Amino acid sequence: MTDTSSDQGIPEPEGAAAIIETDYNIGQDNIDGQVGPFGFDIHNPVFLISGLAIVAFVFYTLALPDQAGAAFSWLFSAVTKGFDWFFLGAANIFVIFCLLLIVTPVGKVRLGGAEATPDYSYIGWFAMLFAAGMGIGLMFFGVLEPVYHMAISAPLGVPSPFDADGNLIPENVEAAKQMGLAATIFHWGLHPWAIYAVVALALALFSFNKGLPLTIRSAFYPVLGERVWGWWGHVIDVLAVFATLFGLATSLGFGAQQANAGLNHVFGVPIGPTAQVMLITGITAIALISVLRGLDGGVKVLSEINIAIAALLLLFVLLAGPTMLILTDFGQGLAAYVREIVPLSNPVGREDTGFVQGWTSFYWAWWISWSPFVGMFIARVSRGRTVREFITCVLIVPSLVCVLWMAVFGGVAIDQVLSDPATSQVKAQVIDSYNPPLSLFAMLEGLPLANITSVIAIVLVIVFFVTSSDSGSLVIDTITAGGKVDAPVPQRVFWCVFEGAVAIVLLLSAGGLQSLQSMVISTGLPFTVVLLVMCWAIWRGLREEPR
Repeated sequence: MTDTSSDQGIPEPEGAAAIIETDYNIGQDNIDGQVGPFGFDIHNPVFLISGLAIVAFVFYTLALPDQAGAAFSWLFSAVTKGFDWFFLGAANIFVIFCLLLIVTPVGKVRLGGAEATPDYSYIGWFAMLFAAGMGIGLMFFGVLEPVYHMAISAPLGVPSPFDADGNLIPENVEAAKQMGLAATIFHWGLHPWAIYAVVALALALFSFNKGLPLTIRSAFYPVLGERVWGWWGHVIDVLAVFATLFGLATSLGFGAQQANAGLNHVFGVPIGPTAQVMLITGITAIALISVLRGLDGGVKVLSEINIAIAALLLLFVLLAGPTMLILTDFGQGLAAYVREIVPLSNPVGREDTGFVQGWTSFYWAWWISWSPFVGMFIARVSRGRTVREFITCVLIVPSLVCVLWMAVFGGVAIDQVLSDPATSQVKAQVIDSYNPPLSLFAMLEGLPLANITSVIAIVLVIVFFVTSSDSGSLVIDTITAGGKVDAPVPQRVFWCVFEGAVAIVLLLSAGGLQSLQSMVISTGLPFTVVLLVMCWAIWRGLREEPR
């Protein structure tokens, strides 16, 4: 680290934390933006590079959809097959690192200083965390994934309960059922939340405790020193913008397809690109209203509405389905997850390559792409928590809720498939024809009040859609404005609009949904390296803090 404090007439402070604060005061002159044309806060090259690149990407994909689709398909195949070991190994490191923080003395450090108190209650905190972090994904994959892993993907080589003619093989049923739940929980449990926790902790620590801007580059001060205010920092923030934008676009694409399928199922609305583009456009317009209302008036209110509706739907499915069987599945699924987490996490010598490359690698890249978005969002609402409390809550509690969600929705769907394979709508939509957006509505069709609950599910998908777009634009806006949480409104509007535009052009490209997945994979790969270095920076920063 280069000492320039004497050049500025600032007395040299004592201690590493004080050095960081002094250098931040010097570096702040370099990251302060200025209000430019159209009211944008020009943050050195970050906003211009990010904005121009995204605009160019949208026009390229619209102008050459077939060429773009072929390129995206190649990217998806190359990265998932060539770097599956890297994604699995990195995710394991994030889990181990978080568990280490819980049990070591640095867990006593309080985010915001020793006297800081939490800004939000646990209920409000969890509501915002879930709505931003897992909303659309739980709705899209809650039924699809447990059934698919049970019957088709064969994680760890566990055989399907169906033979080639679609007949049940009784001796395979129990093992396949437990593996279906365990593999699903694996993708929604400790690993994704550890990824989110790493980024959120880094941002909260270096912003609230060190006085640095609330942006990704700040976490690298212990590693890069003053260079974080230069091109090294610009590159980190630009990568964060790209990863966040494409991670969000993928979720918006999933949400649009599921909402379109639900509207077709209930009201007969045609399924296709036109309807999905109209959905993304309309929901982006609603998200703009929430963006203008800010964090407390927009995202927080919508998040709490989301959680209330989701809890009601979860309770209905639990009570309307085979309740005791679902509760048994919850316990058995959790036990199977604990039992299989090590072999499922193993990146070496796997024979179930379809599962590892097509599912796990994509998921880890998706969570890593989402991590700047969810991490910054969690950081902004987590002041006042100790590191131990923060990691425990972010890592353990949401994982248990995800287990419950998958056990309820997936357990009912599996029961419908195994009880009556000949007439099960879930089997028809997931196993026989593979129609993921309809899987949730197929499960609800087998329960009472199907039309009512399907409408509620559509509303829930749309509101999750709005919250993701809204909070995502606030986060990207903060990154491109150098960590400012009160950047000009036109800039927030720009990012909200282009999130929707990216989702639209990728859905319209030749690859469709695979194009969305390809961009997540390609941006998640370099950002994985960023997160690995971030772990070392967090450790150094925490060791400097008084406990």
